[in-house]
Amino acid sequence: MTPEPDTQTADETDDRHASKMAKKKAARDKIMATKSGEKGLIIVHTGAGKGKSSSAFGMIIRCVAHGFPCAVVQFIKGAWDTGERRMLTGHFADLCQFHAMGEGFTWETQDRARDIAAARAGWEKAKELILDQNLRMVVLDEINIALRYDYLDIAEVVDFLTAQKPAMTHVVLTGRNAKDELIDIADLVTEMTLVKHPFRSGIKAQAGVEF
Repeated sequence: MTPEPDTQTADETDDRHASKMAKKKAARDKIMATKSGEKGLIIVHTGAGKGKSSSAFGMIIRCVAHGFPCAVVQFIKGAWDTGERRMLTGHFADLCQFHAMGEGFTWETQDRARDIAAARAGWEKAKELILDQNLRMVVLDEINIALRYDYLDIAEVVDFLTAQKPAMTHVVLTGRNAKDELIDIADLVTEMTLVKHPFRSGIKAQAGVEF
């Protein structure tokens, strides 16, 4: 037997789709009507996948586009000549402060005392910036690495963010292996999952992709 032909017309398909989307919009509008508050968020980008810093810098660009003053403190990549550093310091220095406080990855410096000193200096600058209520967002890039190696005291960082961060200031903390204590106090946590990376195929880090 041959199957019966599908007699549903294109107009009927469009009508059904429109009805489905109308119901979805009504449900969404109902949910959105309950969301009216604003607050400064603690945002954590962690995980083994690429994109943690990239996402944070995307947020900084949004702030710049809105004319919001913001700041970046880099805890590890300070020695790198990165594209985001060039752009922000070269074109948007009036809106975004950029402080490269790190001296490279731990296996490059090979000096724990020096790494700790650099991390402490970065944290002191970070606290100063976060307390500046003129700043809408402060990104602490790769601070999770400094916390992972205990260059900074996680209890001190958590206490400062929960007790002293201004109510409307967003703070973004990036880096692998975010401490549980930090995740517990965060408002937004995103874990980047590694599925595939060109480095494993012998491709080095490239300008415009990694830095």
